[in-house]
Amino acid sequence: MRIVPLVFSLLALPLSGGAAAEVGLPAPPPRAAPRGAQPLPITAALIEQLVREAGTNNPALLAAAERVQAARQQTAGVRSWEDPMFTLGYAVTSSRGFKSSEEGDLAYGLEQKLPLWGKPRSARQVAEAEVAVAGANADFKRRQIRGLIARAVYPLALSERVAAILREDLEWSETMVELTLQRYRLGTVLQSDWLRMQNERAKRTEQLRTELLQRDQDGAALNRLLRRDLRSPWPSLRLPEVAPPIAYTPALVAVALQNDARVAVLRSEIAQATAQAELVRRQRYPDVSVGLEGRQYSGDAGLRSGFFTVKMNLPWGNAEKYRADHRREQSRVQAAELELADYELTVREELHHLVQRIDTARRQAVLYRDQIIPRAEQAITAAYAAWETQRGMINDMLELRRQVLEGRLLFARAVTEQHQLLSELIYYYGVELRPVAVASAPAAAAPVPPTVTRHH
Repeated sequence: MRIVPLVFSLLALPLSGGAAAEVGLPAPPPRAAPRGAQPLPITAALIEQLVREAGTNNPALLAAAERVQAARQQTAGVRSWEDPMFTLGYAVTSSRGFKSSEEGDLAYGLEQKLPLWGKPRSARQVAEAEVAVAGANADFKRRQIRGLIARAVYPLALSERVAAILREDLEWSETMVELTLQRYRLGTVLQSDWLRMQNERAKRTEQLRTELLQRDQDGAALNRLLRRDLRSPWPSLRLPEVAPPIAYTPALVAVALQNDARVAVLRSEIAQATAQAELVRRQRYPDVSVGLEGRQYSGDAGLRSGFFTVKMNLPWGNAEKYRADHRREQSRVQAAELELADYELTVREELHHLVQRIDTARRQAVLYRDQIIPRAEQAITAAYAAWETQRGMINDMLELRRQVLEGRLLFARAVTEQHQLLSELIYYYGVELRPVAVASAPAAAAPVPPTVTRHH
């Protein structure tokens, strides 16, 4: 039996698969792909399909939609005309009082408050501003869920990739255990070499079991966002290739500030505070009501008198109180504007930090893909040849194999981190990047600014 060619073939296992056509996720719950089936690539279409499912299932999104509906109903309930007031009274007189038969003992009236000074219009504007705030919060929540889904998909693909790498290394360990045993029986290696290989196989077996459990946990986290059963299976997902570099540019900042959902929330809160300040300012104007009253005698039901009334309150005595209320609302408007200015500065800083982290993850992935892993594979091939001819130690070969394993794992994690950070840039800040095939892009490519478009 020839084991040596099998060992060399395992040493040269590919790092990642090529690009595939975009496909969507099967109808939920998806079934786990059988061993050896082609994994699904993570695409924008896949994430959008999951977001649509979350829009109909996720309780947080449903709650935000209900808040928008409640705010709309509040706007519809704003009254231009207050309910009229009806009064009814009966006079009881003594012998020294007026004669009921002459002046009437039954009084009744109707009073209506007038919609003056723009107060109903201001109240409607406040209600409409609340609808805008609720809508902005709902969009912000949708962006959050969208970003969480995008960030949760990549760890699932990472666990799949790590498990595949560990399976490859486990197969190599099993082959080496068998080969070492044969050479030990021939007396060409020590028993300690065979025992070390068994320990390596045992460690890879446990690592693989741990990673499969981690994949189940990553699937449960994604199922929670979609309100599926936590143990619903997922098909195999494939990590994308290394993404192209991006640069921190004024255009990127401008689009992020324009499309950031939190900025929209703060702007709607400023509009709401402004409308509330205007409503409070109009409260210092008097409330005017007009009415009609009549008196009749209960003995013959005859009308004795009737007159028109005009009523109004006198707010001028509390003029300073009304001015204080208006100053309070103006301060709230200024506070909301300052919060927006502070958040815009925060967006600039976070965006700068995010672009740097994306670049760091990309450079690390390119480093392992183009330099560390190829050199480590060449080194382990040479170490195996030296060990086979009894000119090398098995410890050197195991150490180099660990470097290959570590390089592959760190490469996969770097790609995952890069695309998770890109998901924040896309789904939180509304930045759309130009799709570029980067599988053959040079490692030292200069950063180029992304093509940015408005994200709705």
